[in-house]
Amino acid sequence: MNPSVAREKPEAAAATPAAPRLALPSYPWRRLAFGLLALLAVLVVAGALGSVSVPPVSVLKIVAAKLGIIDMPVTISGAWQTIIWEIRLPRIALAAVVGAGLALSGATYQGLFRNPLADPYLIGVASGAGLGATVVLLTGIPILYYGFSLLPIAAFAGGILAVSSSYLIARRSGGLPLTTLILAGVAIGSLGSAVTSLLMIRASPDVRPLFGWLLGGFAGAEWRDVGTLLPYMVLGIVGMMAYSRVLNLFQLDEEEARQLVVNVERTKLILVALASLTTAAAVSMSGLIGFVGLVGPHAVRLVWGRDHRYLLPMSMLVGAGFLVLADLVARTIVSPSELPVGVVTAFCGAPFFLYLLQRGRRLV
Repeated sequence: MNPSVAREKPEAAAATPAAPRLALPSYPWRRLAFGLLALLAVLVVAGALGSVSVPPVSVLKIVAAKLGIIDMPVTISGAWQTIIWEIRLPRIALAAVVGAGLALSGATYQGLFRNPLADPYLIGVASGAGLGATVVLLTGIPILYYGFSLLPIAAFAGGILAVSSSYLIARRSGGLPLTTLILAGVAIGSLGSAVTSLLMIRASPDVRPLFGWLLGGFAGAEWRDVGTLLPYMVLGIVGMMAYSRVLNLFQLDEEEARQLVVNVERTKLILVALASLTTAAAVSMSGLIGFVGLVGPHAVRLVWGRDHRYLLPMSMLVGAGFLVLADLVARTIVSPSELPVGVVTAFCGAPFFLYLLQRGRRLV
């Protein structure tokens, strides 16, 4: 063998950047199964507790009977069936879907921007959705149109419009620089908040419905709302999970990711679009609920590490459970009144996040 060739091979191998080494070698099915069981337990407890308590076993029997698995036991009253199936379970299911979507979007934004402070509302989704809802609630536009609520539609359109504006501004600067995208999102968000405040000042004194929506909640949720939200969630979940390995590569700098045959610009566009679509759909059904997209991913990182193959699905489970529990507290702690869910998540999420900052641990 030519000695010069033998000397060149190690140098060529050293010139090729290596993919980031990850601590966990295989997919943690046991941990995922444990997370699913824990989430199921949270859902059952949330269904059992309320102004009228229902035994957890009865909750499971009602669900099984409604799904056609068993016959409805004669010992379960019609009132319990109505409370569980028509009132509590749609609300719990919607909270779980919204929490999973916000946590997944938060984990994706944090990995994409390489910023532990990134959250689903970073690039203007929240302000755009709030502005859309404000227009419907304060300008005399009918909320119901042929039986359909225009409020989620307006909030969704406002969120997508805000994100699209941020993207177009960042795109005009050449490529898709993430710093420019964040700054554009901050500017669009400030503008949306200013317009929302102006509309509130010029509106009638009673703006309590708007404040209630802006602070988030699931009162009056129906199965139809869950069905409307699910297609957007499924699209976002499947899309973002498909890019879990690529998000690991994004923890390197962009140039090294390009050398590993990643189309960086297209990947950034797809991930921003998927996370923003998921966030806008969630916000349109729940209002503005903060800290879910921050607490969920960070809690998973502290326990299971930074590999996005594990981080994304576990963040979904933690986010769903966290928001279901927050909604349970919101509807029971001051019963028969109800707190906005966003207030509960803020009281829980802010101290948790400050604790993480104080410890100074590396979260990303």
